Amino acid sequence: MNRPGNGIRTRRRTAAALAALLPLLALTACGSGGSGAAAAAGTGAAQVSSAPADDPVAGVRPVESVAALLPAEVRKAGTLRVGSSVGAPPAAYYPNGQDKPPAGQDIDIADAVAKVLGVKLERQDASFETILPALGSGKYDFGTGNFGVTTERLKTIDFVTYINDGQGFAVKTGNTTLTTQVSDLTQLCGLTIGTGAGTTFEKTLTAQKGVCAAAGKKPYEVKVFSETGAVTTALQQGRIDVVMSTINGLRHQAAQPAAQTAFLGEYHRLDVGFAFKKGSPLTPALQAAVNELIKDGTYARILKKWGTTASAIDTSQINPAEHA
Repeated sequence: MNRPGNGIRTRRRTAAALAALLPLLALTACGSGGSGAAAAAGTGAAQVSSAPADDPVAGVRPVESVAALLPAEVRKAGTLRVGSSVGAPPAAYYPNGQDKPPAGQDIDIADAVAKVLGVKLERQDASFETILPALGSGKYDFGTGNFGVTTERLKTIDFVTYINDGQGFAVKTGNTTLTTQVSDLTQLCGLTIGTGAGTTFEKTLTAQKGVCAAAGKKPYEVKVFSETGAVTTALQQGRIDVVMSTINGLRHQAAQPAAQTAFLGEYHRLDVGFAFKKGSPLTPALQAAVNELIKDGTYARILKKWGTTASAIDTSQINPAEHA
């Protein structure tokens, strides 16, 4: 039996561990779109608190032929305003707190693109679900947040691709209800699924909700979370059975022992790109900049740094069709 007060101290230590881990192990915000989800309480925050030390962006220099593709007024201003959704590794997160610069694959690629173009980025943090609507108003020149290219988004948004990510599922370590890769949503019938607000995950799950009834099974339930950290917290507390989020984010999180999650594999691949208002004159320049980084090897070094080499693309595209 615990001595008086031991339980309180234990709960306090657990709460402190959780608070430390939430910003560090949160899932990628949106590989197909979406706010992040965090790991459960535990130890091991030190292993993930720092970004990798190498800096493949440091040696990137302006390329005049690429910079010449920018509109004259942008070259004169010398800046691009980017709405940036910062959620979690490996895409974008705060390894040293929100008062310090963010890090991650998306951060490095955007910074390298800006260097090729000879401009500076004015990065403005924004919640994932607010960035795409704000592009049309001119608040940002472009947006980053691991935005997946979908048929629906292409109606109102232009994309310049820089990686291939997509949708996947994860469960709490030791889960025995769902143990295999999800290839059909009927595998989720009767379960409660957690995901981010305004994401392709939410839209996919909502659009396909009738598959269980059609199969004569109990429908799955979808719980949507808007705050980073809430999805996996709910998973660890047993309020949801499975998480749907980005492939790279879920894989990264499952590799952290403290997260106590198991990645179930890929469900649907999606190209991911910088997002622009429809008809933006900036897309040719940013596409050329990404392709320059692919050609000179910087792109490969960035992906190697963040463990996302399997998501590399051969060439950047403007508005490719959604993967079937």
